[in-house]
Amino acid sequence: MNDRAEVVIHVVDDDAALRTALMRVLTYAGYRTRGYPSAGEFLVEQPASRGCLLVDLELPGPSGLDLQQALQRMGNPMPVVFISAHHDIPRTVMAIKAGASDFLLKPVDTQRLLATIENALSTTTVDPVTGPLRALTDAANLNSREQVVLRSLVAGRLNKQIAAELELSERTIKSCRAEIMRKLDAHSFADLVRRADPFVRNHAVT
Repeated sequence: MNDRAEVVIHVVDDDAALRTALMRVLTYAGYRTRGYPSAGEFLVEQPASRGCLLVDLELPGPSGLDLQQALQRMGNPMPVVFISAHHDIPRTVMAIKAGASDFLLKPVDTQRLLATIENALSTTTVDPVTGPLRALTDAANLNSREQVVLRSLVAGRLNKQIAAELELSERTIKSCRAEIMRKLDAHSFADLVRRADPFVRNHAVT
């Protein structure tokens, strides 16, 4: 469990009302918070405090993804949680592959928000050796259709696109995706991408 009083959650969202509401929830939960209306303002301050970044994917000017990339160039290890009003699968996959902790849809559920922040701040990390090996082992238990769907999901394709490519119904793809998540013990789409990426890279078509 993190000492919340020592952690700062940096909320970057151009919607002032939402930014204030998120900060209020996090403050009530025991965290310290700082708010910024843009990626630029966050970068100007260059906060060095221990914490987490909660950032809107769609920002005016530099986007949330741009901010994530800037932090990586700066060598800042602060965990990043994205929020968005749109279920943008391609950009979600891009963000998760780049190291984002999770991706939340607006309106943000309070309990999901707090659980996601707590998870992002957790000191538990995936072992660089056993993590990929476990993913490969788990993914090997998928049948051929599930492996094809998994590769498509990690590539950022939508359910309806995968359905069209495989000449299956979208309902079948949704059911297949749920079974994949169950077999890989993935609790969210972000978790699925992280767990599946080693398998997909290991089985890339060359």
